[in-house]
Amino acid sequence: MKFLDQAKIYIRAGDGGAGSVSFLREKFREFGGPDGGDGGRGGDVVIECVEGLNTLIDYRYQQHYKGKTGMHGMGRNRHGFNGEDAVLKVPVGTQVIDEDEETLIADLTEVGQRVVLLKGGNGGFGNAHFKTSTNRAPRRANPGQEGEERWIWLRLKLIADAGLVGLPNAGKSTFLAATSAAKPKIADYPFTTLAPGLGVVSVGTRTFVLADIPGLIEGASEGLGLGDRFLGHVERCRTLIHLIDGTQDDVGEAYRIVRGELSAYGAGLEDKPEILCLNKVDALSEEEREEKRKALAKAAGKKKKIYLISGVSHEGVDTILHLVADAINAANAAEKKAAAEPEEEEGWRP
Repeated sequence: MKFLDQAKIYIRAGDGGAGSVSFLREKFREFGGPDGGDGGRGGDVVIECVEGLNTLIDYRYQQHYKGKTGMHGMGRNRHGFNGEDAVLKVPVGTQVIDEDEETLIADLTEVGQRVVLLKGGNGGFGNAHFKTSTNRAPRRANPGQEGEERWIWLRLKLIADAGLVGLPNAGKSTFLAATSAAKPKIADYPFTTLAPGLGVVSVGTRTFVLADIPGLIEGASEGLGLGDRFLGHVERCRTLIHLIDGTQDDVGEAYRIVRGELSAYGAGLEDKPEILCLNKVDALSEEEREEKRKALAKAAGKKKKIYLISGVSHEGVDTILHLVADAINAANAAEKKAAAEPEEEEGWRP
């Protein structure tokens, strides 16, 4: 299935049904009077978060979604049926953004969430509604109210606890395959990964979701390579695992490039906890390992701890997974504590 994480669609709520102009005509009822019913309400446009989806590809082939028009009122005071809602089913992590691409309308992060994006138009009143003591036979009825319409953007940001970042061919897909049941494509050329991938990692009794995003290159924030559009999928992550290819010549420059792109992207990625790993150490001798570690430490700062790992031989991988699980638990605990603390109300001031 093709991966799509962004789509622009047109939505329109259903029009309300028109009211009816009708008069009761029955034998032995000389003054039957008006009996025109009201029109039904137009269908809403609703977005719903469901299980089993991980892409917005359905919205690539259909861009227009409309609620059904309410049924018109009928004689004998019969109310028209309400129009059927248009329900947009999206995966967990989908954001609904206005046409200006800035205003956030809804953020769907849990299965079962439903948000009414547009309300259908009200049905029109039938002529029975306008009967008064002085107007016993009204010959007017209201048309149905028109439904709202707008263009919106759907953006998918995968829900993951930890994210893998690094240059192309840094070993991110190999790391994901070594630590989870995911089977990403692995090859010896850049940009093997063309779309984000997810894997569930088990560490003892603890589990977390790990996201692998396509590699960044210098200038990704300006659209070079695959750009930085996939960085949105690690915005929700608790921590980042930064992989550096230990077999390349300048590991310090590789670190600076990725950190620069994270800062250029913004959204708080540069401030997220980071676990820095020198990868592919199985291909290095002891002297080369120490040389590359020192070069990376110089670029990252002396206070930054560097872990030597290999996704192929699994060297040091378990240590990283335990660190990630601990960081996720700490972040969750801090979030619960902040939510439990009552907000301090400001006292009265003259």
